[in-house]
Amino acid sequence: MQIKYSDDLNSNIYTDGLAIRKEVFVDEQSVPENMEVDEYEDRCTYVTIYEDDKAIATARYFPTDDDGVHIQRVAVIKSSRKKGIASLLIEDIIEHTKKENYKYAILGAQDQAQGFYKKLGFKVIGDQYLDAGILHHDMKLDY
Repeated sequence: MQIKYSDDLNSNIYTDGLAIRKEVFVDEQSVPENMEVDEYEDRCTYVTIYEDDKAIATARYFPTDDDGVHIQRVAVIKSSRKKGIASLLIEDIIEHTKKENYKYAILGAQDQAQGFYKKLGFKVIGDQYLDAGILHHDMKLDY
């Protein structure tokens, strides 16, 4: 398994991750495509996990104004779920961003995924909100 990072929108890392995002969010969860690809695309670092040269998981993050990172668009293809891939992805991003001297990670977690993020050390902050028709809470992990 390989975990690759890029901030280049012309890279395979980005385009492979975007294909996963469309499959998971647009096709499976009915998120409108115009909401899935947004104004933050060009300021993010993209992370894609490959297994046997096939992209199986992705996420992106961007810096906050106060030395943190905002993790978004965490997705794993259906055939690779329940195998610890998402944990590996988030843990690698945390280690990578710690080395870059960021102080915390924040993310908007779908409410059904809160237990997953709690196991990784994230804590719920703030009130529940609706994003793309799906209930979310912000969650934060201090480094």
